[in-house]
Amino acid sequence: MSSTDPQAPASSAFARLFTDHPASVDESYFQHMRFALGFSGTLALAAGAALLHAVIPALCETTASRMVHALHARLSNRHRA
Repeated sequence: MSSTDPQAPASSAFARLFTDHPASVDESYFQHMRFALGFSGTLALAAGAALLHAVIPALCETTASRMVHALHARLSNRHRA
């Protein structure tokens, strides 16, 4: 597409919103979506464990912190091969 194409700004905005970041971590849009959804699911479970621990301190004493540490390791080791 040339810069005089009226679709150029729209396609540039689309790329910025949906494909630039996944490409920066060497993933397609759907690969990145899968990773991010899995990550958010684990964060939700960790939040639930922390909430349960807040109400009943004897439960889930280390669950949330273990999950957060595992997520950190997963991010830190991502694409290192």
